[in-house]
Amino acid sequence: MLLWFLQLSTAFSFDAFDAWEKITPRATLAAGTSFMVAVLLGPRWIAWLRRHFREPIKSDSPDILRLHHDKQATPTMGGLFVIAGLLASVLVFGDLYNSYVSTAIFVAVGLTLVGAIDDLVKIRSTAKGISAFHKLAAQVVVAGIAAILLYRQQAAIPDGLLMRLPFVEGSFSLGLWFIPLAIVVITGASNAVNLTDGLDGLAGGCLIAATVAMTALTYAAGHAEWAAYLGVPRIPHAGEMTVLAGGMVGGVLGFLWFNCHPAQVFMGNTGALPLGGLLGVLALVARQELLLVIVAVVFVVAAGSVFVQIGYYKWRRRRLLRCAPLHHHFQLLGWAENQIVVRFWIASALCALLGAASLKFGVTGENPILGGGGVNIADSNNVIQEPRVARMPAKEFR
Repeated sequence: MLLWFLQLSTAFSFDAFDAWEKITPRATLAAGTSFMVAVLLGPRWIAWLRRHFREPIKSDSPDILRLHHDKQATPTMGGLFVIAGLLASVLVFGDLYNSYVSTAIFVAVGLTLVGAIDDLVKIRSTAKGISAFHKLAAQVVVAGIAAILLYRQQAAIPDGLLMRLPFVEGSFSLGLWFIPLAIVVITGASNAVNLTDGLDGLAGGCLIAATVAMTALTYAAGHAEWAAYLGVPRIPHAGEMTVLAGGMVGGVLGFLWFNCHPAQVFMGNTGALPLGGLLGVLALVARQELLLVIVAVVFVVAAGSVFVQIGYYKWRRRRLLRCAPLHHHFQLLGWAENQIVVRFWIASALCALLGAASLKFGVTGENPILGGGGVNIADSNNVIQEPRVARMPAKEFR
């Protein structure tokens, strides 16, 4: 909406608005908007959720039921106002003609619906939600459509289907294998965030660290000079995803305002599934799927601990961990909930930094931006210009 207005203004020579067409101001505004939507409307949303959607604590572990007894009937499905703030900020400040943005919106809406249905079944019945098979099938359908859309967009770009190997200077083309990989990344990230969402503020704080790192990588991929400097695939128009990611970070920050211990509201699958899926979309657009494993290692470990626990029990008929996912294991070891959450946040932030720093590992040669001799202030070629959305002819708005 803002871009439409700014591009319309070119017909009247309002060049003072040119700076607002750039990505970083709009991403900042998107983050601020989604944060304010969450914080200002949060109390009313929570009051409404308290009347209609309260979280029933269901677990196979008597110890977890005991530890989480005080959380019984806490309002859930708080992801609704996170996604609402995110979508509002993107609709106002994003480029809705950008195919990456429209694909990401589809993933957000689709996985929100899947999560909402799962939460409603859990609340309204004695079941723990819809069956794992049906939930996974619905996620795969959403991810599959998004994967096909992304493939069509990436296949038209020279570096669009490259798989970059972290820590080494190497890559290879995926071809049609991009589609199944995209399905795995979106579905896997969605479920990993969902499995991590077990303690107050845990998933939200870790999401912010991982999203900030992936946002920087996505912006770099869309910027010709930075892509060359960092040795990452050049993906034209990928930088617009920075606006969506900004809205995502702001919305999660606003949600943490109410979700920190003791939580006033839970995210629920309504929020965890779409936010995880969007994290996967950011990695796919930036062509950094393998780096996502490093950046989001807390989510990977949480999800992996569940599979290890199940596999070990089937093999040895005993549990390797006291409880899975991993954060519950530490809880049963006697760690305080805030202690676990903050330490996982620290681990997530460190891994996000490691993932971002790894871009320069294995990249050799001169800096294509600064050259071999450093910055020459007098050389205008050394100035990094931020990309703007291409102007549309004014007559299209008449």
